[in-house]
Amino acid sequence: MPTLTRDADVFVLDLGDGENRFHPDWLTEVEEALATVEQTTPRALVTTATGKIYSNGLDLEWLGRNGDQLTSYVGRVQELLARVLEFPAPTVAAIQGHAFAAGAMLALAHDFRVMRADRGYFCLPEVDIDIPFTPGMSALIQAKLTPAAAVEAMTTGRRFGGTDATAAGLVDAAVPETEVLATAVERVRPLAAKNPRTLAAIKAGMFPEVLRALREA
Repeated sequence: MPTLTRDADVFVLDLGDGENRFHPDWLTEVEEALATVEQTTPRALVTTATGKIYSNGLDLEWLGRNGDQLTSYVGRVQELLARVLEFPAPTVAAIQGHAFAAGAMLALAHDFRVMRADRGYFCLPEVDIDIPFTPGMSALIQAKLTPAAAVEAMTTGRRFGGTDATAAGLVDAAVPETEVLATAVERVRPLAAKNPRTLAAIKAGMFPEVLRALREA
């Protein structure tokens, strides 16, 4: 399950050491961690994980057993994406392994992304698993990527390694595995003193249509 630690003004949220799928209990842990970060200033946030997977996204196994909760579940996932998108602190996703589907979208919701260069994929496989993007998810992806990158990532299901993901603009940097977390932490440490209200207002002003689409689920 997710764990939250602190390195001076930078909070590090480890999403877990498994597939880190968005099970309702996992979502609760992440939501509580974000609330803890929001109570402290100055602050910045890095999310990462332990092992070979950053996050594989929706918990399709749980959803298969709880289809009657589809609407509320998707709404909760999209609220998490919206919350991270306008989070009142600088944010970086330290992608140490695979980021797939909604896990990749969670990374995109951050301000910045640092990815492992040698192994691990950044992938939006919805076209191959027959799950169309919701309007909110489409809006998020298209707001964070160039049109060309969005078309390739969304319509081909391509698995981008760290170097290719950087070239396509999916992530901001690709570094050796041992440097992923440290690079992410040092990227936001100088930004931790930004005024939270001002930063949140700026982010909300940058992505009003995305936030609206995510919260209309």
